[in-house]
Amino acid sequence: QVQLVESGGGLVQAGGSLRLSCAASGLTFSSYAMGWFRQAPGKEREFVATISRSSVRIAYADAVKGRFTISRDNAKNTLYLRMNSLRPEDTAVYYCAADPGGVVLTTSSRYWGQGTQVTVSS
Repeated sequence: QVQLVESGGGLVQAGGSLRLSCAASGLTFSSYAMGWFRQAPGKEREFVATISRSSVRIAYADAVKGRFTISRDNAKNTLYLRMNSLRPEDTAVYYCAADPGGVVLTTSSRYWGQGTQVTVSS
């Protein structure tokens, strides 16, 4: 049974930071590319960041580049997203995703977590 469980969301002021975690189980974590997506109210789910199996390839959406950092700890089966300089426009439910491909760039990923809410106040 594959599970991806996000945590670390919450309410922060603009300019603040959060670190999201995604704990994976039921899969060989190191064999999956991982990604973060987000969905704001009334909007479609959008790509945030992705990281390859060995962390060699990393990519970010333009909206978060320079502010967010994706990383993974294969020994702990955990994916992270460090979010700095948060803006109100970053408010969304953040989802982690896993896929056996090289990177996770689309919403067609094989596995998804249930999401964690991030709210950034102005």
